[in-house]
This record gives sequence, structure tokens and C-alpha cells, in this order.
Amino acid sequence: MTRRRSRVSDTGMTLTPMIDIMTTLLAVFMVTTPMMTAGIDIDLPHAGTSAMTGNDHAVQISIDSQGNYYLLDVKMPIDDVVKRAIAMRGENPNLAITLSGDTHADYGAVIAVMGKLKDVGFQRVGLRTQIDNK
Repeated sequence: MTRRRSRVSDTGMTLTPMIDIMTTLLAVFMVTTPMMTAGIDIDLPHAGTSAMTGNDHAVQISIDSQGNYYLLDVKMPIDDVVKRAIAMRGENPNLAITLSGDTHADYGAVIAVMGKLKDVGFQRVGLRTQIDNK
């Protein structure tokens, strides 16, 4: 007589290790994400107490107090800023641009980039300011 052994196999997947890994990854991303959002240190000028509704998806061009130009967070010369903005407009014809000029930035530096953008056909160029909290 042959004896058959019956094996009981557990074919189900154990989720505990996967849940532990996902919880650890979530904690790591929650801690590191605020550290990765470093921007350019710009002191925006104050302009009134009411906010204008603007386009949150506009491309940010910043001018710091030393007159350096930044497209998003990358420092570059003014001509490169304009060239890259033109390239971005190729992907989105309705591209809006927001200029963030430091309070102590040279007025001419802010107007220079605005003028160059208008010369190449950008119609939606705005200035970003800070709301007075009074």
C-alpha cells in the first residue's frame, strides 16, 4: 500500500512585509520632500491688501537683488532665459510668464526681461508681488 502525503501549501501572499516597506517609504518621502523645495531667496515688493487671481501654472522668472536671472530655479543669462521661454511656448502656445523681482533688484533688470519677452511675442507677462498684511 502506498501512502500519499498531503501537503498543505500556503499560496497566499503575505502583505505584512510590503506594508512595512510602503510605510517606511512614505515616512522617508514626507521627511525629505520639504528639504527638496528650495527656491531662490527673493524679497517680493508689497503691493496692497487684495490679491489678484493669477495663473498658478505660469512659468516663473526671478530677478534677485544682484540682478541675476533665474528661469524656474536655474540661474542663467537673460538671453538664455528668453530662448528657453520661447522653447516652452512651442509646447504651450498660451504660456503665461510671471516675473518675480526682488525689492532691491534694479528696476531696469526687471523691465529688460519684460521688454525682451514682449519683443518675442509673449502677451501674458505679469509681475508677482506680496500682499500687505495690515
